[in-house]
Amino acid sequence: MENYCGKRLDGRYEIREIIGVGGMAVVYKAYDNIDDRIVAVKILKEELLANEEFRRRFKNESKAIAVLSHPNIVKVYDVSFGDRLQYIVMEYIEGITLKEYIEQQMIINWKETVHFVSQILLALQHAHDKGIVHRDIKPQNIMLLQDGTIKVTDFGIARFSRSDTKTISEEAIGSVHYISPEQARGEITDDKADIYSVGVMMYEMLTGQLPFQSDNAVSIAIMQLQQEAKPPREINPNIPLGLEQITMRAMQKKRSNRYHSAAEMLLDIDEFKRNPSIKFNYNYFVDNEPTKYVPRNSDNRNSEQRPQRTDRTAPAANAQDDIKNEEPNKTMPILFGIIAGIIVIIAVFAGILIFKGTNKIAVPDFVGMNYNDEILTNSEYTDKFKFETESVYSEDQEAGVVLKQTPEKDTKVKKGSTVKLSIAYNDENILITGILGLTQKEAETKLEKQGFVVKAVEQYEKNISPGLVINSEPSEGAFAVKGSTITIYISTNQNPDKVTVPEVQGHNKELAIEMLKSAGFTVTTVDQDNEAEKGQVIKQKPEAGTQADNGSEVTIYVSTGVPAESTATIEVSLPKTVNESTGTMKVYLGSDLYKTYNEVLLDGGTKTIEITGKGANQKFTVKINDQTILRGTIDFTKAKAEVSNTEKNVYVEKSPVPNVVGKDVSEALSILEKAGFTNVDVFDSENNPVSSGTVTSQLPVHDTSTYTPSQKITLMVE
Repeated sequence: MENYCGKRLDGRYEIREIIGVGGMAVVYKAYDNIDDRIVAVKILKEELLANEEFRRRFKNESKAIAVLSHPNIVKVYDVSFGDRLQYIVMEYIEGITLKEYIEQQMIINWKETVHFVSQILLALQHAHDKGIVHRDIKPQNIMLLQDGTIKVTDFGIARFSRSDTKTISEEAIGSVHYISPEQARGEITDDKADIYSVGVMMYEMLTGQLPFQSDNAVSIAIMQLQQEAKPPREINPNIPLGLEQITMRAMQKKRSNRYHSAAEMLLDIDEFKRNPSIKFNYNYFVDNEPTKYVPRNSDNRNSEQRPQRTDRTAPAANAQDDIKNEEPNKTMPILFGIIAGIIVIIAVFAGILIFKGTNKIAVPDFVGMNYNDEILTNSEYTDKFKFETESVYSEDQEAGVVLKQTPEKDTKVKKGSTVKLSIAYNDENILITGILGLTQKEAETKLEKQGFVVKAVEQYEKNISPGLVINSEPSEGAFAVKGSTITIYISTNQNPDKVTVPEVQGHNKELAIEMLKSAGFTVTTVDQDNEAEKGQVIKQKPEAGTQADNGSEVTIYVSTGVPAESTATIEVSLPKTVNESTGTMKVYLGSDLYKTYNEVLLDGGTKTIEITGKGANQKFTVKINDQTILRGTIDFTKAKAEVSNTEKNVYVEKSPVPNVVGKDVSEALSILEKAGFTNVDVFDSENNPVSSGTVTSQLPVHDTSTYTPSQKITLMVE
């Protein structure tokens, strides 16, 4: 990957630093010297220039953003698609990704979540109105500015929803934790796929965790197809019920059960913001019903006083009938009122009938179309109908062509109704479809009816319910020759590749490695100080006898032959003193105080001390009353630490200074000498050295303090 830092693109954009690296491109911070502004330059990786698919996706992003202009969508200023360099110049954003913010906060409070999601939905509403589906909505692609503003980025796999370009059916596009079930199946996607991804992001923000988690992408994709997420309030009880309902509706497996648009989801969020105690009454079994909500405090007893709102496009009428006393003879107005009421009722029923009639749509003529190429790739069909298929042998029609349909063309049905199609196959080609997620028996029955031989192979998936089809060969959506063998892979939670870890502790390193490799493991060695023989295995992880995956790693810890630490025993000869009965002993290892012994008897005996440490040539020192009496070197690399180079020093006892004030100089010097103090200076009142006179003061003074014989004594005389 070439680094463009320090370079200038097209004589205009001065590249300064890398601010992001993705799978497809590198994003740089740059200076635009023409418009005098900081910009972000997204450059397609050099190694991907030859890949037509990545070049197409990169151009898609620039095309998608170029038609968008919204405060919550990153702006594009310039694009360049040369043969050797392709880049997009975008608005530079000072902030962090929403993913980083989630990781910092762990759980985002619901008010902040609503604030962020509202902005994301406004951005998506704008994109969807322009016919653009993002298809990779995830917190990594959402930038959060310091003022709380959201910017949606990375339209790299976006497509124009009204385009007839088919998505890649062989693989799900987008980040697997956030993709919709239809993306996981490789089907055509529309704006409802983005709605699903927003729901997953809301779930993650409110709970601090993703709805589906596993060690591998295939497992997560299967969960997106088959499993229902745990309700957010079971993880975080502080989430309001209404917000949980909004989140779960956005994450519905069936597209028809999700919000039909970002605008519709925003309406519910606005209702929630006005009344956080709101409770929505969603019905996932009847299509095209307007959203209803019921205030939390309502019940059957007061339902007449608090009617439910059933139409978001027209406010509920607040008219109130005033009952007035009528005069007995004024019957004509009453009669007119009754007639008018009947007319209104008839008009209402007529409107309902007309509405029901116009709510249905005509089934197109699918006969003769190619199911894969003309039906599944056309959102006009996939948005309005669900399809069930069966394979029918035909010598006349090309494989994949629709032979028959139920209901027939022009039949009026509700949007979302199922259309059954009979798909032609011949001896050469039969379509494999609709087996992913079935049980083994269901898949075998379906494939055998189509004339295939079925082979079932168990595949370990620890986070998938056992017994389900998780893959096939050939894969779903491909054609296979009638009579050929289809291999279906069935999930199992019993790992057939588990192997018992052999016992290698106590063996030498070479033998241990050979034993583990023969058992199917990879080996990592770690040297560790230990008194065991050098090269001997002293520990292993996992432990012997446990079950581990075939090919997994076993770590062995090998002795260096050098103890991690050892202990030296030292005999210290204590001085015998007259004036000092006890003293304080301090032991130093290097320059650090190792241990202190208080009230040590200075009686000429011995004291045994132990010093534990590691390494060779470690210096030790023993002091009594701050006088060094023993020093030496310890080698802790031996099992029993060895002491060497010891040096003993004579301990000098301390004595009190005699009182010589009032004595003449000669007598004072004699008294001090007998007490052991010979370092004496004598001065007169003018600080001149003298040798005679009477002592008037002394330093140190005579008190309870004790001093070594080398202590300087100063006498003042007159």
